[in-house]
Amino acid sequence: MKLLNLLIPALIAIVTAAAPVDAREKRSGEQDDVYKGTQGGAVKSLRSIENSVVPGMKSQGADYIGQEYDGDLNRYRLKFLKGKSVIWVDVDGRTGAIIGRAGG
Repeated sequence: MKLLNLLIPALIAIVTAAAPVDAREKRSGEQDDVYKGTQGGAVKSLRSIENSVVPGMKSQGADYIGQEYDGDLNRYRLKFLKGKSVIWVDVDGRTGAIIGRAGG
């Protein structure tokens, strides 16, 4: 029983410590995808996408809160907050065209 009492906290610590590593690896993978795409000219830079989308959303009263990139789909997902609602704007990474919007 004493061994079990020692093992449970140790297992919890191991699992908890491993979670941030997975998150960092995912984020690093996104950054690598964007970098490779922009270097090859196949994907617009995040700055370019933000410059074309954020001002329009700001004029609608939404605050920009972050983004994700899906390398498989060459798609940026920009996140905005308007009041208590979250709005997601999907943007084609190749053309910069808005291809979808959800929430709000």
